[in-house]
Amino acid sequence: MQQTLKTLTSGELQLRSRLVIFDYLFYLVAAVAVGAFFSYLYSFRDISLLYFPFFLEKAGATLVISLISMVLATIFGFVGALGRLSRFTVIRWIAITYVEVIRGTPILVQLLLWTYGVGYVLSNIGFDPYSIAFQAMTTLQNNSLVPDAFNGYFYGIIGLSFNYGAYLTEVFRTGIESVNKGQTEAALSLGLKSNQVMRHIVLPQAIRITIPPFTNYFITLIQDSALLSALSVIELEHQTFSLALPQTDANIKLFVFIFGALFYLALCYPLSLLARYLEARMAVAY
Repeated sequence: MQQTLKTLTSGELQLRSRLVIFDYLFYLVAAVAVGAFFSYLYSFRDISLLYFPFFLEKAGATLVISLISMVLATIFGFVGALGRLSRFTVIRWIAITYVEVIRGTPILVQLLLWTYGVGYVLSNIGFDPYSIAFQAMTTLQNNSLVPDAFNGYFYGIIGLSFNYGAYLTEVFRTGIESVNKGQTEAALSLGLKSNQVMRHIVLPQAIRITIPPFTNYFITLIQDSALLSALSVIELEHQTFSLALPQTDANIKLFVFIFGALFYLALCYPLSLLARYLEARMAVAY
């Protein structure tokens, strides 16, 4: 018996020692890879310093587009989720149709339809977002801030938010339905109204559940904002292509694409960290 225990103990020690060796080997390979990557960036430091202001400016534009689109998408998604949970058949089927049609068609096609379809119809009845924004900014003596492709920005943001609103509709619906119905019944029995139950009982728990998928869609939206380049919107992806394509040296062209990808990473990775923090923060009470 003691011999068996000794054999097991020595076997476990050998396994642990091997795991430790593999850990150190992994960290060594990772350190070499990171060092090689920074060495690669340093070799193109002159181009990095030259192009950095352009990338930074368009990264800001991409961030603004994504933030506005996500705020509107959240509104569309919440309204859609309420429609999916409505007792009225007509409202419920309108919400279902919205979700299924949007999720079943390509986002690029939707953006083109918003810009050249809906935008064309609205322009024929006298609605021109560029003119409205230009006049408003003229009043503030800042009309130079209105870009020539403002209509592309406007309909691109509407298209992105409308598309992601359909996906968030299902996220919010799932989060609301995952809350135990017994809590709702108990709150109603205590005299709370339906809107109070939703605001104080259901939504706080649903928000905690929907944080991971919500963050994932936000990160994906930042990346999909690159599709607005098809609408002549100059954002990070458009800027990357405009700086990379004229290059005749393949190595420089590749570096410009990698440099642009690093800006996308700088925008998306903090969202992942924020999501983990919020999950840990809100899980304390449960």
